[in-house]
Amino acid sequence: MQIISRIGCEVCGSNLFFQIRDMHKSIITVTLILLFYHVAVAQTKTLDDYLSQALNNSPLLKDYRGQIASGAVDSALIRATYKPQVNGNSYNSYSPTIKGWGYDYAITNGANVNALVGVNKALVSQRYLQAQLETVSLQNKGIENTSKISEQDLKRTIIAQYITAYGDLEQLAFTKEILSLLTREDTLLKLLTQKNVYRQTDYLTFLVTRQQQELVVQQQLLQYKTDLATLNYLSGLVDTSTIFLAIPAIAMEALPGADKSVFFNQYTIDSLKLTNQKNVLDFSYKPKVNLFADAGYNSSLAETPYKNFGTSFGFNITVPIYDGQQRKLKYKKIDIAERTRSQYKDFFTSQYNQQIIQLLQQLKNTQALIDQINNQVKYSEGLIQVNEKLLSTGDVRIADLVIAFNNYLISKNLLTQNKVSRLQIINQINYWNR
Repeated sequence: MQIISRIGCEVCGSNLFFQIRDMHKSIITVTLILLFYHVAVAQTKTLDDYLSQALNNSPLLKDYRGQIASGAVDSALIRATYKPQVNGNSYNSYSPTIKGWGYDYAITNGANVNALVGVNKALVSQRYLQAQLETVSLQNKGIENTSKISEQDLKRTIIAQYITAYGDLEQLAFTKEILSLLTREDTLLKLLTQKNVYRQTDYLTFLVTRQQQELVVQQQLLQYKTDLATLNYLSGLVDTSTIFLAIPAIAMEALPGADKSVFFNQYTIDSLKLTNQKNVLDFSYKPKVNLFADAGYNSSLAETPYKNFGTSFGFNITVPIYDGQQRKLKYKKIDIAERTRSQYKDFFTSQYNQQIIQLLQQLKNTQALIDQINNQVKYSEGLIQVNEKLLSTGDVRIADLVIAFNNYLISKNLLTQNKVSRLQIINQINYWNR
């Protein structure tokens, strides 16, 4: 009813409708200026900025670096274990006999006082020591490899979110472009409507379209801010300002063979670990020799205690004879682990090759679709230009003009979506490039 009333006022020659429209236009313009102000003055950040911040702030990567440093200490501890161990010991006791009651003197000697410095040294072969050091080294290599995979995971996540936020920014840019075109046509259409070239209903149809576009601009700006906040969160940044994102410099990189990637390398390290476990197990069943010596004071205080300073030394040997077939059972567990590892490796290789083929095919199809959409965008732009020329002479229907703008908007949206999809696919492919 309000629209009909406004149209009636215009038919009577009143300018009330356009005054209200101009007031509404001014309000929207001010709102958009405020919305875009922060974006216009914001700094620009690149993908590399976010990647470096994310890698520096990641507590998981810091944890892995700490574990690797700890592994270096473990190697030093193993070496220190087989160096001579020196200990000071003192044992002092007195066993009195009262009225014939007390411990057997032959056992206790009445008293025992000693203060000794003892030295122990385990004799191990250099191969056994290297096997134990290799255990720590392989653990560190496994942690280092896991750290690289986690770094790839983090990069993929940051790049994917950056592409998403950049896609929002691109959509916002061309939506503003459409709004600018609609605003330009609004001025011309207003004059033509005042001259009765077009009806008030035609102008209202156009006005509703422009207002919808204004709402879309605001919605997309909010979406961009939301995705940008998520990008900051994933990167470990505390930043609530609106930032321009530079074009993501993402190119498809050469992929290593499946057996050369860090993802495959984990299976190689696991294989070396199992081999090393067998070596350590073999060495644990070899004879063990331990040297010992001590020096100091050891006396029962029974006779010439001042002469009881001395020394002693010797060695002991341990020879494994029978352990209830534990060694055989441990070998069996290692063999089971090796078969499991081999099955995982084969499955990974198959999945790796299949996934790369699928991603490359998706990339090819997406690029072909982008080329088609680019042609559609050109046709849509040409149709808008033709309609703009016809608008000045009143030879185009407003409904056709609105349809042309909508088609252009749909084409541009589809183009941006597929460009974003293309970058996301490249990101997925590059994930396997290390």
